[in-house]
Amino acid sequence: MTTTTGTPAADRDTCTESLHERLSRLDTAALSDAMDSLRTPPCVLPGIRSRTAGSVACGPAFTVRYRAIDDTTTFHNAANYIDDVPAGSVIVVDNGGSRTCTNWGSLLSAVALHRHIAGTVVHGSVRDVKESRTAGYPLFSTDVTMVSGKNRVALDRTGVEVDISGTPVAPGDWIFADDNGALRIPADLVEEVVRRAEAVERTEGRIREAALGGSRLDEARARFGYARPWEDEKGGDDHGSD
Repeated sequence: MTTTTGTPAADRDTCTESLHERLSRLDTAALSDAMDSLRTPPCVLPGIRSRTAGSVACGPAFTVRYRAIDDTTTFHNAANYIDDVPAGSVIVVDNGGSRTCTNWGSLLSAVALHRHIAGTVVHGSVRDVKESRTAGYPLFSTDVTMVSGKNRVALDRTGVEVDISGTPVAPGDWIFADDNGALRIPADLVEEVVRRAEAVERTEGRIREAALGGSRLDEARARFGYARPWEDEKGGDDHGSD
């Protein structure tokens, strides 16, 4: 994998943009297959579901961690961090998968869209789903409820590693979420994962075309390398990762 150490900031931005464009043409299924081929640690963010059907969240993780509070004598805002989130990021909120109160609503979706944030994944609950869906904001969560997080939770920290039901997400890891669910791609593997996922899609496209053109499916799978779909003549070899 090519390192960006010593690379000018403008060149790094261009590389990131190109990577984002390539990722946006993929889906979680191809990316998951690519990560399987690398024998990576768990990548799925368990229990996360799309709240805006058909939307895709794709970008580097901006992590947010909450903690429960029991002080009801003073007002506790749910959090003000949205203005610090870089454009193109996917916000990953960890509230321990709580179903008792929300960590995201329509106001945050509106501001996130205005700031060109790529989407939000909440290990916990969200509300105002209709408004976020109507606006087309990519929103994913464990659950939905109408109960506010105000005076129930407080911001613990941002920019720290969070744990999403056993899957760690570090700041800068890449997040990809679609109607299948959500996964994380370690920052140091993202370029190789994208390359392999592109190969997976090419392989499956050839199999589909052959099968719909009259070939037996088992023959098409054998012909085009269904057992190792991340390998093809355009994508190169597998660098011995297996």
